[in-house]
Amino acid sequence: MFKKLSMAALAVSFSASSSFAATNITWWHGMGGRNGEVINEVATKFNAAQSECSLTPVSKGTYEEALASGIAAFRSGEQPNILQVFDAGAATIINAKGATIAAEDLIKSAGFDFNRDNFIEGVRYFYADSQGKFVGMPFNSSAPIMYINDEALKKAGVEAPKTWEEFEAIAPKLKEAGFIPLVQSQLTWEFTENFFSRHNIQFASNNNGYDSVIDTTINVTDPNHVMMYDKLKEWYDAGYFGYYGAGWSDNQKPFEENKVALWIGSSGSFGGLQKTAQMPFSATFLPYWKSVNPTGVHTFIGGAALFAMSGKPDAENACTAAFFNFLTSPDLQKFYHQATGYVAITKAAYELAKSEGYYKEKPAAEVGIQQLSLPGGEWDKGYRLGFYPQIRSVMEREYNRIFAGETTPKEAMETIKKEADELLARFAKTAG
Repeated sequence: MFKKLSMAALAVSFSASSSFAATNITWWHGMGGRNGEVINEVATKFNAAQSECSLTPVSKGTYEEALASGIAAFRSGEQPNILQVFDAGAATIINAKGATIAAEDLIKSAGFDFNRDNFIEGVRYFYADSQGKFVGMPFNSSAPIMYINDEALKKAGVEAPKTWEEFEAIAPKLKEAGFIPLVQSQLTWEFTENFFSRHNIQFASNNNGYDSVIDTTINVTDPNHVMMYDKLKEWYDAGYFGYYGAGWSDNQKPFEENKVALWIGSSGSFGGLQKTAQMPFSATFLPYWKSVNPTGVHTFIGGAALFAMSGKPDAENACTAAFFNFLTSPDLQKFYHQATGYVAITKAAYELAKSEGYYKEKPAAEVGIQQLSLPGGEWDKGYRLGFYPQIRSVMEREYNRIFAGETTPKEAMETIKKEADELLARFAKTAG
């Protein structure tokens, strides 16, 4: 199924004194359940595709735990070869001085071809530097999309909305039909970070944090963003929006149970939703406000990337490069996409799945890729903000307070900006 990796490609760092035993490399990750099982299957496929390298994946718990373990291990000189880092942790690992080797540099130095244009638009920039060079290798990538309860929309006699203006028009009918019109599963990612991306609005200074950590500030007080939360609270009070706290599954469950018409979730949830949804469902793009941006642009990815940790022997670095190259093969990407629901990150893998009729069978599986492939803008590439997991926690606290009636969206955004800017300034002092 996979082309055998040639020794010529690895010869740059396999010396004549090397034994014939495979070079061992380790991959620390933060995935469990079926996604963790698929990681093991990916490693097995890589090990079977060649004989020079042996890859061992190791689960380190959650995303946050994997990042903390990786940073601690680097400081003690016991880092793995490959570390999976989630989107909010990208600035932490990239700004940890000397901790990583840029994936693009590693791949090219091992003799493999690498072309950024082979990756779909919405995947290409999130883990890159400000010039577009890949620092991390995108791995489990997803987009925030809208899942549709087909029975609910049919009963209400409405079509799925493309814009939030259209949602406002159909929400009363969905409620009258006996459904909660809308729920979501992560306000920070879906209605803040990707609100800015979808509407092509700057999220933070210094090119959304990509250019510098010095004096970077966040833009959550943008009037359009405040308006989005004013609307969410208005919809919540009217019974058009259900909010069940910051827990992902707490918000997904009512949709699975056929109580909700529309759910904003992850394209990576498609695989699991096929097993848990108690009704037929479909999917479409994340809506946008036509009044803010007439067409909307593509969102950026969630999920995580793989980083090559520095301080390893050349032979091990060559194996890490070989694995990163292997990950981009159309067959492997198609396998991972279909096994997990995460998007295929390369155009070739997408076209392969499409040519085999996969999306005719499962059209919802294509929506995330299509959304990430929409025309782009200046501010839709992502963000690079330090201490961002802590900033997300501040957001979640304040968003909970909005729906509890303890604060207004405007006051909440002012509080978030104040605390987030303080965290960003602290990060600037500790980076590197």
